Amino acid sequence: PESFPPLRNEAAVRVLRGRMKGIQGHCNSCYMDAALFSLFSCTSVLDSMLFMPFPLCDRNVQGILRDEIVNPLRRTGFVRASSVMHLREQLTDKGQCSSFTNAEKDPEEFLTLIMQQVLGIEPLLKLQSGGQKEQECYCYQIFMDKQEDLVVPDVQQLVERSFLSSDLKLVEIPSCFIIQMPRFGKEYKMFSKIIPSLELDITDLLLDSPRECCLCGDVATLECS
Repeated sequence: PESFPPLRNEAAVRVLRGRMKGIQGHCNSCYMDAALFSLFSCTSVLDSMLFMPFPLCDRNVQGILRDEIVNPLRRTGFVRASSVMHLREQLTDKGQCSSFTNAEKDPEEFLTLIMQQVLGIEPLLKLQSGGQKEQECYCYQIFMDKQEDLVVPDVQQLVERSFLSSDLKLVEIPSCFIIQMPRFGKEYKMFSKIIPSLELDITDLLLDSPRECCLCGDVATLECS
């Protein structure tokens, strides 16, 4: 099958900007539309999902994802709602939930279903909380209390504060770090806007990573939260 590379720089602006661009919404599909656009429009980090014969891989779902959603998005900048509905119907058949075709879901639920149960991909993240046993997952959802000093935060600030408040550390540098912002759902949005951080510094989020002392500049031996 024909494949198209992710859009970059001027090409991304030319292909993706304007009316009738992006992934067409229908029947509460926004959580899936936003996730698919973020994962595939301008990056190839997860293109293995489109081609690799993973252990549990459902080639039908993989084909729909590649040929009906990702390739049209990269080629013309537009994906019809019927293509996403085709994927949702297949996921309903594979999953334990019958409402994938009509209800609003959490993006993490969608990502776990398609990556773990349908394609059989190894977890992307390894996290440890307070010295306990490490946990594996596919994406990280930011949980934090409302903080008055953060009006228009960037992603770097949100990730750092969320890790700090949950006493979390990354066990290793992830090959792909999918982060769900604390701004979703119909009823409540914690922030009106979030500024994308074009680069993410995870130095202070890594477990047992050598870091510089903020006072003397030597290798630090102690960490204060």
